[in-house]
Amino acid sequence: METLLLEKLFRKCYGETPDRINPLKGDGSERRVYRMQNAYRSVVGVAGDNLPENEAFVHFSRHFYACGLPVPEIYIEDLDNGVYLEQDLGLFTLFEWMTPIRQAEGFSPAVLDMYKKVLHWLPQFQITAGKTLDYSYCYQHASFARESMTWDLRYFQHRFLAAFYQGPLDTSKLQKDFEHLVNHLLQVRGDYFLYRDFQSRNIMILDDRPFFIDYQSGRRGALQYDIASLLFDAKASIPQPVREELLEYYMDCLQAVEPFDSEMFLHYFYGFVMIRVMQAFGAYGYLAAVKGKKNFLKSVPFALKNLETILEKAALLEELPVLQRIFRDLVSDPALREF
Repeated sequence: METLLLEKLFRKCYGETPDRINPLKGDGSERRVYRMQNAYRSVVGVAGDNLPENEAFVHFSRHFYACGLPVPEIYIEDLDNGVYLEQDLGLFTLFEWMTPIRQAEGFSPAVLDMYKKVLHWLPQFQITAGKTLDYSYCYQHASFARESMTWDLRYFQHRFLAAFYQGPLDTSKLQKDFEHLVNHLLQVRGDYFLYRDFQSRNIMILDDRPFFIDYQSGRRGALQYDIASLLFDAKASIPQPVREELLEYYMDCLQAVEPFDSEMFLHYFYGFVMIRVMQAFGAYGYLAAVKGKKNFLKSVPFALKNLETILEKAALLEELPVLQRIFRDLVSDPALREF
């Protein structure tokens, strides 16, 4: 039925019929995505049952596109039926684009340069376009504040630790650590646009340029979260010295858009790395156990390497003794390395 709706939308937009409608592989999203082609054009058709999600994506896309940001153009939509057509951004995510390069050359200058192209745009989303975005379209949480942060931490507890953690767990003490972490993060200014899932599978590479997708879960939040998401993207497995170089580059790009206190930024950075990495663990557990997408468990060994870096770099962990012990237990559990 949804392919018929998409075909109807294609005819309405172009006065033509698509010759081919091929499904594209999904990731964690519930939306179904198709490449629709004929002799004259190729577009992407999207079908989704969540109206607020569709409205958020279409509105945010049009806003970012009007601001000159590299996002897909929305050609036409029928949100009452949960379908819309958007620009075809090609075949390769950033992750897919860089994988053969890294296999042959490691984290080469070409890959580093592409990441810098990506980071050039991030402050434009967060600050420039974020200032005039209509946040009433945020359909999950209006901001990454106490409720949203607490949700992520409990997601980690109930979707990952409950299924995979082998050690003893004092939940009341864990909740105290969660509350302490949230109170720490809430000291940071949080009225920027937070992309929410800023990582290598949500960036397309077309003609050697990055384009950005899957920001529909965006909300107001702190600057640190999205750069933490990109640099600690588990399967991208960015070497720590490269992370530090890219973080410096991002802060230079940020400074060019809006003056900020870099020392204060870094003071809170690893707290946001922690909550992002825990959210990712929760997502792996949920998608594997509830949605049956066992492939996501393959990210767990890479995420454990992120925990090793957090244990080394995050001074805040000294104030979070239960989380510190959990992280140490997780990285030393050989069973988790086998996924």
